[in-house]
Amino acid sequence: MTRYEQVAEELRRRIEHGLYRVGDRLPSIRALCQEFGVSVSTVQEAYRRLEDVALVESRPKSGFFVLPRQVPTQLPTMTRPAQRPLDVSQWDQVLAMVGSPGDETVLMLGGGIPDLESPTLKPLQRLLGGLHRGSGAQGYNYDPLAGSLELRRQVARLTTASGCLLHPDDILTTTGCQEALAIAIRALAGPGDVVAVDSPSFYGTLQILKANGLKALEIPTDPQTGISLEALELALEQWPIRAIQVTPTCNNPLGYTMPEAKKRELVRLAQRFDVAIIEDDVYGDLAYGLPRPRTLKSFDDDGRVLLCSSFSKTLMPGLRVGWIAPGRYRDRVAHMKYVSTGASATLPQLAVAAFVERGHYERHLREITRQYQRHRDILLGWIERWFPTGTAVSYPQGSFLLWLEMPAGIDCVDLNARLAASRIRIAPGSLFSASGKYRDCLRLNYAPRPTADTARAVRTVGETLSAMLDEERAWQASS
Repeated sequence: MTRYEQVAEELRRRIEHGLYRVGDRLPSIRALCQEFGVSVSTVQEAYRRLEDVALVESRPKSGFFVLPRQVPTQLPTMTRPAQRPLDVSQWDQVLAMVGSPGDETVLMLGGGIPDLESPTLKPLQRLLGGLHRGSGAQGYNYDPLAGSLELRRQVARLTTASGCLLHPDDILTTTGCQEALAIAIRALAGPGDVVAVDSPSFYGTLQILKANGLKALEIPTDPQTGISLEALELALEQWPIRAIQVTPTCNNPLGYTMPEAKKRELVRLAQRFDVAIIEDDVYGDLAYGLPRPRTLKSFDDDGRVLLCSSFSKTLMPGLRVGWIAPGRYRDRVAHMKYVSTGASATLPQLAVAAFVERGHYERHLREITRQYQRHRDILLGWIERWFPTGTAVSYPQGSFLLWLEMPAGIDCVDLNARLAASRIRIAPGSLFSASGKYRDCLRLNYAPRPTADTARAVRTVGETLSAMLDEERAWQASS
């Protein structure tokens, strides 16, 4: 780390810990030169870096001041998808996003990858290395179909924070949350069946429906409180829905966390219509506040909620360590897991189990959620500064994903194509719809530590959007 980075990091730490509050004047360049024993240019560069990430601002002849956190002035609107079962499309766009060869020169602003550089992950890296060197036969043999008992014990303990009382035998490990969702869906529905989903919805789940010949019934969803229970009730009365799939906590991509009373009501609605709920809780542990939000599963008293999660978003996606608590559907889910992957990889499960058991996981969550909350505010500041007037933005209370709704006339699929020349990629909103809706929306990721390069990329996105709006207005004026 260079000297100016050290100075910037120390000032950032003081701001985060409240030593300097919003609106406070920061130490002068001369004072910092004396404190840190560095040159004027070093302090100037440190302050420039903090300006780049919207933590401070320079006021002529007054010095540097702490900027307030940015709260969006305009939130996305209630979604209005077509309320009839649809065949899922968009595979070509999903494949372009997840299946293209890795290119380190392309800045991926829209992916779902957590920060992999956090110092709090180092104990996990050491555990993985130690297990590879000395685990013996246990680490290289097949695990039981249910997965590592050590890991299932730790998962059962962790779920108490979300209001659940699970036994290790209630849990099966999976190859990531994607497999948990896939085997849950296959255990409940077959070709031609209808699954209700919140909308917009995780494109991975939508593609599972497509692969299994299922239809998606997209339900209107509020960007602050989640799926419309009124619309869902009407859909349950009208259509033969086999399952409801939702992400009610730290939702991807809208960012909302459903209020507890609404979660309880959703479970009651499912009981009344005797339908299963597949709950994706992969981002739930990344909630910024305490206590950690309760899951739908915590209100389930008859085993109809299949709780799916993983450590891919909280730790490392490459571990491929996930799990499912399938309730009354355990036998069917176990069979689907057997015909899908059989046993899961053993060593990553053992490493994660040890990481959790030794207290590293809770410490990591404390640090990483504070980091993500800071990064959210920085990104919101950049959007406020560089994006067109009328841009609506979500305000997530957890995870690391932001949903943006553009002014009328913007096509984010076209935006992504234009950004290719600048080696930048976003996630167009159409990925998150069965029918390709939300072309005027996009998803951004704020997990990595903000840098000057990231700031320039976000500014490029904003400037490209403004140019597209100018073109649209010019076209409308001439037609």
